[in-house]
Amino acid sequence: MNERHFFHFLRERIGLDVESVGASMVERALRQRSAALGASGLDDYWLRLQQSPAEQQALIEAVIVPETWFFRYRESFTALASLAHKRLAELAAARPLRLLSLPCSTGEEPYSLAMALLDAGIAPASFLIDGMDISPASVAKASQGLYGRNAFRGDDLGFRERYFDAIDEGHRVHDRVRQQVTLHVGNVLDPALASREGLYDFVFCRNLLIYFDVPTQQRVFETLKRLLHPQGVLFIGPAEGSLLARLGMRPVGIAQSFAYVRQDDMAQQRPAPAVPIQREPIKPLTGYRPTNVPLPRMRGSLGPVPDRQAVEATGLGARELLASIAEHANAGNSQQARDACQRYLRQYPPSAQVYYWLGLLSDTEGDLQQAQVHYRKALYLEPQHPEALVHLAALLQAQGDQAGAQRLQSRAMRAGREADR
Repeated sequence: MNERHFFHFLRERIGLDVESVGASMVERALRQRSAALGASGLDDYWLRLQQSPAEQQALIEAVIVPETWFFRYRESFTALASLAHKRLAELAAARPLRLLSLPCSTGEEPYSLAMALLDAGIAPASFLIDGMDISPASVAKASQGLYGRNAFRGDDLGFRERYFDAIDEGHRVHDRVRQQVTLHVGNVLDPALASREGLYDFVFCRNLLIYFDVPTQQRVFETLKRLLHPQGVLFIGPAEGSLLARLGMRPVGIAQSFAYVRQDDMAQQRPAPAVPIQREPIKPLTGYRPTNVPLPRMRGSLGPVPDRQAVEATGLGARELLASIAEHANAGNSQQARDACQRYLRQYPPSAQVYYWLGLLSDTEGDLQQAQVHYRKALYLEPQHPEALVHLAALLQAQGDQAGAQRLQSRAMRAGREADR
């Protein structure tokens, strides 16, 4: 039997684009599960798979590799605390805040949400958190609330002292955090989620879409949008977002939060703003150049290196100009963001991030041909720029270039895994 039957099964059941994780990894999982059942080959294993819901789940578990830690993308949690206070004021004690973490994996994210809100002085009775994941094994581990060293990363670990007990096996999260979170086994593609339409004030769905092909990404985004209250906020991962503007979402304007809301009536009358996909302040994504090191000298014939005196005379350094681009895009000021990009390119050597911004601006304004040109320039300068890879892949997919899109998606996944490590 051809492995493609199994690839199709995984796409139908969980929306997985096999190329995003690599066909070899899925093939390895098939061999492992086949051997575990004592199947005589793939034909035999296929028959057993069709007859056993338990084995179907076991195969899904074998290809899911959860990678998470507490307070991943910390700026998102800082933004949540501020937005939660504003939302509570709007609700005027009519009901508690409702939050969703999907996928919740082994629990680090929903427990981080609870700790962030408690640290912000929000009473436990004022918020409820649902955590949902397709993996029963992950949900079971989350329910235990026991974590090893790998779940705690970065230098700011004060929360561990406040909300965990140290035991021989690691650290166990306090009951006052766990009781804020209700865990479920569930699939974002399950039609039953329609019953929760408009339920959540805040939805966290991060680093899930990169595993899907473009049509599945669109389905998932529509589901997430329906789950949100009309005044709700959606938090996504930094390498996601190219579909948001087209689905009527705009950035909230908090830098590095990766948070989006529905367009208001006035915003609907103007071109969709650029979707800001930013870098982590502590650990930049692979391929991104930290802003505290000198910019590279120019490559190829993209323009001359500016005279030092001309650069100093501008009064706005490279880092400040990049921040200005992000600020304008976050606020939905597309033309100002584009002007800042052009100013940067006149004053400094070529930058992959600036060309990426220009691509995203063209993308959201509907100029797909020019968007491709800019994305390709970004990848010329930084071949593993993860967001340029993801967005160019989406454009190629829309144009019917399936092979090209899959190659770029695979490169983006490899870049993302390297960044997590």
